[in-house]
Order: sequence, then C-alpha cells, then structure tokens
Amino acid sequence: MVPKEALQYRGIIQLFLHFSWKWVGLISMNNESGDHFLQVLEPMLSQMGICSAFTIRSLNKLLTMTIEVWIDYLIKNMPDFLNSKANAIVIYGEPTSILWLANCIWGATRFAFLIRPGYKVPVGKVWITTAQIDFTSNTYYKMFDIRPFHDGMFHGALSFTIHSKEHQGFTEFLQNMGPLEAKNNGFIKNFWEQAFSCTFPRHDVPPKNTETCTGEEELESLPVPVFETSMTGQSYSIYNAVYAVAHALHLIYFPRHRHRTLEDGHSLNIEPWQLHSLLLRLSFNNTCGDEIKFNEHGELIAGFDITNLITFRNDSYVQIKVGRLDPQAPPGKEFTINDDRIEWHEDVTQVPPLSVCNDNCLPGSSRRRKEGEKFCCYDCASCPEGKISNQTDMDYCITCPEDQYPNKDQDQCIPKMPSFLTFKESVGIVFTSLALFFSLITAVVLGIFIKQRGTPIVKANNRSLTYVFLISLLLCFLCSLLFIGEPQEVTCLLRQTAFGLIFTVAVSSVLAKTITVVVAFMATKPGNIFRKWVGTRLAHVIVLSCSFVQVGICAIWLGTSPPFPDLDMHSLTAEFLLICNEGSVTMFYSVLGYMGLLASVSFTVAFLARKLPDTFNEAKFITFSMLIFCSVWLSFVPTYLSTRGKAMVAVEIFSILASSAGLLGCIFSPKCYIIILRPELNNREQLIRRK
Repeated sequence: MVPKEALQYRGIIQLFLHFSWKWVGLISMNNESGDHFLQVLEPMLSQMGICSAFTIRSLNKLLTMTIEVWIDYLIKNMPDFLNSKANAIVIYGEPTSILWLANCIWGATRFAFLIRPGYKVPVGKVWITTAQIDFTSNTYYKMFDIRPFHDGMFHGALSFTIHSKEHQGFTEFLQNMGPLEAKNNGFIKNFWEQAFSCTFPRHDVPPKNTETCTGEEELESLPVPVFETSMTGQSYSIYNAVYAVAHALHLIYFPRHRHRTLEDGHSLNIEPWQLHSLLLRLSFNNTCGDEIKFNEHGELIAGFDITNLITFRNDSYVQIKVGRLDPQAPPGKEFTINDDRIEWHEDVTQVPPLSVCNDNCLPGSSRRRKEGEKFCCYDCASCPEGKISNQTDMDYCITCPEDQYPNKDQDQCIPKMPSFLTFKESVGIVFTSLALFFSLITAVVLGIFIKQRGTPIVKANNRSLTYVFLISLLLCFLCSLLFIGEPQEVTCLLRQTAFGLIFTVAVSSVLAKTITVVVAFMATKPGNIFRKWVGTRLAHVIVLSCSFVQVGICAIWLGTSPPFPDLDMHSLTAEFLLICNEGSVTMFYSVLGYMGLLASVSFTVAFLARKLPDTFNEAKFITFSMLIFCSVWLSFVPTYLSTRGKAMVAVEIFSILASSAGLLGCIFSPKCYIIILRPELNNREQLIRRK
C-alpha cells in the first residue's frame, strides 16, 4: 500500500538538482537494506553530476553501546561528518536512524571538548529523510529523553512521506476512540498508558506508583510528537488498504449474492489467491478523491509528499507539505516544490542553502578538476583569450559566434561592429583631401602643358606622351577614392583592376619617355638604324603593348576569379571587416608583379641614360622618380601583408598617392619651374646656348 521505493530515489535526485546540491552526504542503516540503498543511489548521483561527500552507517547496537565506546566513536567520526561542506544529508533507514543521529549530535555537543579544543558542532544542515523514517516515533526519544526537535537540530528538514489527504471525519473518529469505547482493544489501552504516563488498574497486577488512567483524558492535550490527529501517510495507507480489501470482497461476494442465497447461514470461503488476483485489477476512487490502483507487480501507483519539518521550543512541531512527487503527472511535472513555503534552519546563511564541495566557478571561468578528488571538487580557471563562459560551473569555455566577441569579463558575447574605411573618419578625410589636391595639381599641370604646347620645353619630350602620362596620373589619384567607403560589388571589381591598368599606363609612359630619349640620342649618329624610330610612333607602341599585357592579366582575373565583397570575421576582435576579397591572390600579385617589372625596367634604362648630354634629357628626373616609385611599392608588400582591416586599405591608398605624387613631382616640377618662373629660358636659342 506504499509506492515503490525506486520512486523515492528519483525524487531525491530531483531534489538535489532543484537546489543545485552537488556535494551531499548519505547515512544508511548498517544492514542489507542500507547496502541496497547505497548501491542504487550512488550510481544515480554520479550520472547526474552529484557526488557523495561521505557515507556513514548508523550503528545498530546503539542501545547496548557503553558510554566509553560511544564517546570514542564520536571522537573518530563526528568532526569530519559534521564539518563537511555537504550541507544536504540523506538519512535512510528506520526510526532508530534518527535516534542514532540525534544522539550523535547531542553527544558531540556535550563532549566537544574531547573531540577538539574549541570545537563547535555545526547544526545548520538540511536533513532529508525517506518515507521509512518517521520523526513522530516517540518511544525511543522518550526512553532516552532526547527528542529529534531538541534545540531545533532538525528544524527545516525535508521528508519524503507517503501521500495523504485530510479526511473530514478522521479527527472526530479518533476523538471517539477512547479506551472506554474500545474495552476489548488492548492496543488502545497500551497506547493510552504510554501517551498519558498512567496505568489502568488490573486485578492480576498490583498497582504501581503511577497515576491511574481514567479514560477521560483528552487526546487534544497531547503534543504533536506524541499523537497526531491529522491524517498521516500511515493512516492514509491503512484507510486505502481497508477499502481496497472491501472492494475486492464486494466483487467476489456481490455476484453470487444476487443469484442465490447462502444455505444454512454458511459464509463463503475465499482463497487468498482469489483476493490477490482481484486486488491487482482493482481501481477505485476513495472518498478523498484519489484514484487507488495497482500495477502488474502489485505495487500501488502513487507518489510521495514532500514535507518541511518546523519545530518549536516546546518540543512540538508541524509538518508542512511543500512539494509532491507524482509519477502520474504530465511529463516535466512529476516533481514539484514550492520554495517559498520552506522554512530553513536558522543557522543557514544562504537561502536556499549551498551544498557544494567548493565555491561555484563564476561566469568568465571554467572548472578544472583537482587531481585525486571527486569530480565535484574542482578549481576555477579563467577562460582563455577569445572564449567565454556565461553560466556558473561550466566545464569548459565556449567560443563566441563569428559575429560576436567576448566582453572584458569574458562572461558574455558582444555583437561585432562593421568596420571599413569611410569618408567621414579622419583618415578617410585626409586621404580624400590629398587625392583631390593632387588631382587638382595634375589637372593644372596638364592645363599648363596644353597651353604651352608650342613651347620648346613641351615639344621636346613628345607632347602626346606627356598628355597620356598626366591623364594617367590624374586617374591614379582619383582611383584611390575607390578604396574608401563600404565595399560594393562594382567598387570591388574596379579597385585593383583600375589601379593596375592605370598605373601600368603611367609606368609604360615613363618607360616610353626613357626609351625615346635613348633612341633620340642614338639616332644623332649618321647611319644609325634607330633613326626611323624617332618620333611618336615608338612611344605609342611601347605604351599600347605594355598596357595590353596588363589588360590580358586583368581579363583572365575577372573571368576566372573576380574580386567580390566579403566579410572578415577573424582578423579583429571587436569588429568584423567589410572587405573586397581579391578572389585570386595569384592574379592580384601578378598585376603588382607586372607593374613592378615595368618600373624596374624603366628605372634601369633611365639610370643608364642619366648622363646623356641633352638639354631636354629627362632621364635624371625619371631615375629619381622611379627610385621613389620602386621604394614605395617594395615597402608596400610586407606592410600590406602585416596589416588588417582599415590599416590594410590605408596602406594601399598611401602607396598609390605617394608613388603617383613622386612621379608627378620629380618629372614635372622642373619643367613647370621653367615654364612659370623662368619663361625666358623656354626658347630654342637659350636651350641651345645652355647645351
């Protein structure tokens, strides 16, 4: 008539998990039943991440133990047990287990000076008892004058008790069950004598020096530990058992009684197996509204109540229902408990109490197991850089999603902000201003050369090639603006290809200028084969042929693996980069490499021709300009590879502006100086005289 015991084990686990108790103590009887309890419960605890701090077997021979043996036992066992960090302790066994525990705590309190100098017994524990233990068993406590409620040592205990419901007529029934009304019931007389410390007079026994029972004593005057007038779990089980047997007998008797009358007043003979088979199939609702039925093993399908023990100074108590363990409840509702109704021990410093081996690892750290200790005992290690833990007692730190990063305390992930070089920030404003400024200067120089196109200094070095060179420099300055702003599909396609093509035209123009100077000098010798190449045709062929190769490289790039807008989530911690993915890195460096090859050839030819005796010889200026150009782009490659995000874009923009400005300044500033500030030198006679 009680639920199966395995249900209690699941309820104990659920209770531990509900209050996050991971370091618990177990006390059981030193017998076969206690062995079974430990063998079943401890593996279940491990599976749910709970450790048993200790297991203690209560002594069966407590009543026969001498005071010396008892004190020795206390000295050896009590300090580690009571001082353990396990504040949640399960007690399994019989009512004598509570007697054993009460005696131990009481003895440890009285003989603390023997256990350890200055030792104080901690009593702020949460005692959890199973349904087999009854706090109200008064006989043993009365024998030793030790109650489980003495000094509130068990105040706040939680008990799994057999489910019960209050019956309206039960209290009245008890009040009418006095010894005078039940003269033939020896049990009631024995109970009466024990409860009221009196005796009924007997003819065969001489009177004792105790009060005589009148039978008029009132049960309401008894304290609750002695007699409880409410419907307890034991009473409810007996109540249901009587009705179960009555229903079974009714099923056996009633069909026969309807069809025939018993002869000669004989009653029916009912075999036990008949009653047992009917009980297995029996199902009925009792007068309290509960359904009573059994499973195929003959076990009652029912749950347990969870009660909270509240004690008072006068050794009385009250047990309040605070929860329910109901296997028939919907999934997820089998275990329910009302934390607000629980009254904990007054020595508890935190509500609900802690029962852990060590302090919890706070968010931002993870657990690290201690060598030689159970897995519930651990150290706390800070999360490594780039990882977080957002809950207490996490086994390992986790990595944030790609679009988030850890905060300073490493206990939560923060969304990353998009990052790209904009026109509004200071670096973008500076580069935009420089690009527009140099573009304006280039346009002014181009205008001056167009206006002065008839002068000797402009005509001397191939006017059309100079115009192409200046226009390409103008576009070089403007193409740097493609690198500023949020990357789009069009800008990503144009950035590197436009930059590569325009710079190739510019460098090809420089190379054509240099070769033109060399060819013109060599053509001055009579009969030289280069005389037919003097003029604009050679320069145009050089520019077109060199540019065509770069066009081919860019076409292959765009046709196979073109650049596209992309996100870089990993380069920066707090930001994700909006970038233009080059598509094919090989093609990108092929464009740069080809441009570098042209620059190297231009520098070499200009360097070899720098001392040619010609008034209009630009080789010296080209040599210096290409030295600047090559220096800028040689330093660009390692710098570009070692930076990320906005800095990478800024490096490329700077290299474009610096190299373009170097070409513009070194080649055209000497000519502009003569055209603007020394116009008297810009005539054929002066130049021939200088020569």
